[in-house]
Amino acid sequence: MRMTDFRAGWAVVGNDGHRLGTIKDVGHDYVLVSRSMFEADLYVPVSSIANVEHETIHLNLTREGALQMGWEQPPRHDELDEGADDLHRHI
Repeated sequence: MRMTDFRAGWAVVGNDGHRLGTIKDVGHDYVLVSRSMFEADLYVPVSSIANVEHETIHLNLTREGALQMGWEQPPRHDELDEGADDLHRHI
């Protein structure tokens, strides 16, 4: 599956089965995850995606681990240049 196939509203869960949130948007090398109206969105890097099945993205770390990664800020532009073909990368 390619990142361009990801859709807003798909669930994002940790490898412990606990829900992190839902896809809000798909960036160049990240998935923007909406959590709740009172919690900051997270910019989850593609490298943290372990598997995708049935419109659910499974991460390679726990929900708590993801919350401690500091993903509240968008990635820097110099990080985007490293993988120009990430949108078409198969997960």
